[in-house]
Amino acid sequence: MAGRNLGAIYRAAAGDRPQRGKEWVLLPGRKTEITSGSSTQTSRLATRSLHGIIVTLISQSEEYRMTAQSPTAKMPPLWVIKLRAPFFTADLTPVLLGAAIAWARVGTFNPWYFLLTLVGAICLNAGTNMTNDYFDHVWGSDEINTEFANPFTGGSRLIQMGLVKPKTFLWQGIGFFVIGSLIGLALILTRGPLVLWLGIVGVFSGYFYTAPPFRLAGTGLGELLIGLNFGPLMVLGSYYTQTRAFSWEPVIGSLPVALLIALVVWINQFQDMRADAAVGKAHWVVRLGRKRAAAAYGLMLAATYLSLAAGVILGVVTPFALLGLLTAPLAIKAYRVARVHYDHPQKLVPANAATIQIHLLTGLLMTLGYVIQGIVGWLL
Repeated sequence: MAGRNLGAIYRAAAGDRPQRGKEWVLLPGRKTEITSGSSTQTSRLATRSLHGIIVTLISQSEEYRMTAQSPTAKMPPLWVIKLRAPFFTADLTPVLLGAAIAWARVGTFNPWYFLLTLVGAICLNAGTNMTNDYFDHVWGSDEINTEFANPFTGGSRLIQMGLVKPKTFLWQGIGFFVIGSLIGLALILTRGPLVLWLGIVGVFSGYFYTAPPFRLAGTGLGELLIGLNFGPLMVLGSYYTQTRAFSWEPVIGSLPVALLIALVVWINQFQDMRADAAVGKAHWVVRLGRKRAAAAYGLMLAATYLSLAAGVILGVVTPFALLGLLTAPLAIKAYRVARVHYDHPQKLVPANAATIQIHLLTGLLMTLGYVIQGIVGWLL
């Protein structure tokens, strides 16, 4: 299908229709309102400095540029939307952190094992994303969801638009699980048995996140499993494939990353809450309601930075990892948005975007802290 046709269908299905008398153009880091019949343009910088990095990456990667000016706006390839590829930062962050801890503490870094670990993690993530789209379609939640906010919530929408058959999502998702498992097998044979147990947890919880009979996302365990998989298990797995040894440091050091990736899912569930509740998908935002879930969001943001400080105070985590605290001002801004706009799906979008930014930037800053630790250790 031509890119222009995909663009028109995608915008129509997402409900991005122009308001009469106004044209909206969503560009990376900027929101511009153009008033019809007038040369007056008002522009507001939506994101600055670190706050705009992920919005820019997502906008450029997926080309989520919604415009009423042209029905032929170019859209990204189907595979980018299908895999939700820009969100693979959820894999990059913990794998980088685990490898950095290994290098700082043991002095070892093998780029091939790093790449295998990263690709394996991405494959499991892709499998989870695709099977999740399929089973959300089976549940019916995506079909009745009218409050979703692309690209953050509501799935890829490709099934709902009729662009990809549901079974294609299922079988391709299973294919990614198989590829990830084969990479895991190679790491088991070359690095050690711990990879096996980490992989079993990852594959099981990824597939059954929305698949029957467990449907973990609707049991109140979904957020916990997301944090576990993309936090301790992935950071420890990356550390282990470098060192072939267990350590508590990657486990304790991963807690901020674990809490933040759980919060990415948490805040994204606000827009999906009514549709999920209607089909019995009882995650914690459904259980608590949006107002109390917004308060819990703030508490977990605070717990993120407290866990980082605690790890340093206990002498487990390098003091240089406190660089991760630099994202605290952005977290405060995100919480303020959630506190005020918890019941306004579109106005909540800055908090959706900011939570992804906080996760990536905190993880990268902690990784930088371990790189500094390694350099200091080498110099001394």
